[in-house]
Amino acid sequence: MSAPRSFPRWGILLIDTVLCLLALATAYQLRFNFQVPAHEVDLLVPVLPSYLAVRIASFLIAGLPRMMVRHTGTEDARRIFLTVLAGSLAFLAIGALRFFAFDGYYFLPTSVIVIDFMATAMALIVVRIGFKLLHLRTRGAGKDLVKVVIHGAGAAGLITKRTLEREGSRRYEVVAFVDDDPRKAGKRLEGRLVHPTDQLPGLLASGEVDEVIIAIQAPVPEHRRRVVDAAMTARVRVLTIPPVNSWINGQLSTNQIKEVRIEDLLGRAVIQLDDAEVRARFKGRRVLVTGAAGSIGSELSRQLAQLGLERLILVDMAESGLYDVETELRPIATTQLVVRVADVRDRRAMSGVFTDHRPEVVFHAAAYKHVPLMEAQPDEAVRTNILGTRVVAELAALHGADDFVLVSTDKAVNPTSVMGASKRVAEMLVTSLAATMTRVPRFITTRFGNVLGSSGSVIPLFRRQIAAGGPVTLTHPEVTRYFMTIPEASRLVLEAATMGKGGEIFVFDMGEPVRIADLAERMIRLSGREPGADIPIVHTGLRPGEKLYEELLATSENTLPTHHPRILIGKVRQADPTHVIEAVNRLQTTTDVADMVRIMKELVPEYRSHNSVYSNFDPPAPKAGPTT
Repeated sequence: MSAPRSFPRWGILLIDTVLCLLALATAYQLRFNFQVPAHEVDLLVPVLPSYLAVRIASFLIAGLPRMMVRHTGTEDARRIFLTVLAGSLAFLAIGALRFFAFDGYYFLPTSVIVIDFMATAMALIVVRIGFKLLHLRTRGAGKDLVKVVIHGAGAAGLITKRTLEREGSRRYEVVAFVDDDPRKAGKRLEGRLVHPTDQLPGLLASGEVDEVIIAIQAPVPEHRRRVVDAAMTARVRVLTIPPVNSWINGQLSTNQIKEVRIEDLLGRAVIQLDDAEVRARFKGRRVLVTGAAGSIGSELSRQLAQLGLERLILVDMAESGLYDVETELRPIATTQLVVRVADVRDRRAMSGVFTDHRPEVVFHAAAYKHVPLMEAQPDEAVRTNILGTRVVAELAALHGADDFVLVSTDKAVNPTSVMGASKRVAEMLVTSLAATMTRVPRFITTRFGNVLGSSGSVIPLFRRQIAAGGPVTLTHPEVTRYFMTIPEASRLVLEAATMGKGGEIFVFDMGEPVRIADLAERMIRLSGREPGADIPIVHTGLRPGEKLYEELLATSENTLPTHHPRILIGKVRQADPTHVIEAVNRLQTTTDVADMVRIMKELVPEYRSHNSVYSNFDPPAPKAGPTT
């Protein structure tokens, strides 16, 4: 690296040379108690050019003049130390050679060489650090001071501190570290005291801290929430560093330090799956994923691409999204990757996919999922969510697939919307096909709730609204939802597919439901602002078909445990397969939207429209008894 333009390399070399001379003079003064004999000076003068030649040569070989002095760090100090040590060892070697092979005199007194080594190394390092501190102070003059507490007193925390010190647009001061490890408490890291995490509220109580930065690569979710809660209570902005593998050229930059995502706080501890069993289940097989450009489909594709498949076939009608997934997976996939733009409703196109690639496992994630849009266009929900499922399921059976996994939703339980009802009919359809066809795959259904950060979900919406200064819009103050992270949901789908025997509806343990109003307020506070005061919250009323709360199981359903504590098997009412298929046939032939809704209400008697134009289509309430 080059030195600043205003101070050339030869200037740095000159200063280092002067420092060496001063160190040598200091060594002589200390060795002879500040009374250097005249004969020692006479002996020094002839060897002084050789001394300087060795020092300058070692500096040039080690590249010390090329170091960027204003960014001196521990690696630079280590190089200086080793370079000076090498020069001092050279002096000892030259002295021994002169004593034994020539005139019986040493090059320099051994004690002088030792003192000179320590003095030279210290001088070169201290001067560089002093210049760095002066540069930082000069550069920060006139800029607003940002005081920071870093959570994490490890390597990542130290790198974060140094990154902040290099920042040119703002002047940062790290006032303290906090760490979950009690063994680090009371120690100092580059002059800053390390406190236990429990003391963070006290550090923030003074109101002098502007930001808290979480600098732990894999923080325990509970500890991270505790840090965030303390910062939000003190109205302090919370930031976090990205994973090491996303650092630019292996180096962290301040542009990469971002606000903590609400997804990180809602997420639970990483699910531990039997990776060996999952890999063995899919290794060497041909797997088809429909809806591969969607949130769940794309993550399923990412995880499947690492399992050693024979072939991974990705299908979606969204060209741009599918291209993005292909571009991401091509460099990392350990399998043959096939990408096809096709509509699951198009039997001819899908038949071509099955004929060409004969998938053994099908993950059917293609679906329309937005409740208000499907409430306005029930025909699209029927064609894709029901009839598209029929196309893919029947082709899977026709072409001898072993497994068919339907990705469903909690909105299929006691549905109040067209979207939820269409997904419940799709569940019933695959169960009915399994009962009426002679050669069928293992039909498996998986149900889960909202996925954090998926396209069109509430969190990206709130994030955009907060960035724009508000208002944040809520449909109702009491709305609650279950949430999962995208990787978490996809891993559970793979696990369910591994353990499924056929005919099950797997229900995922989603944890506790989250109140959307609390979610919005938490996101606003994460941005360092106050709900209501800085960012207004507006209630717009429930949208057509929307529930106040979602259910993963109907009230009359039972569940059976599996070997995985987060996956249960839902026991649902078994509908007459012939009746289900006849109803789906009617859906396929009618073009009247009202008829489609009526047929779904007949087929799913617990379907009650909410805040919808189809509410008057509701049949009389069913008699008490088992429901789905």
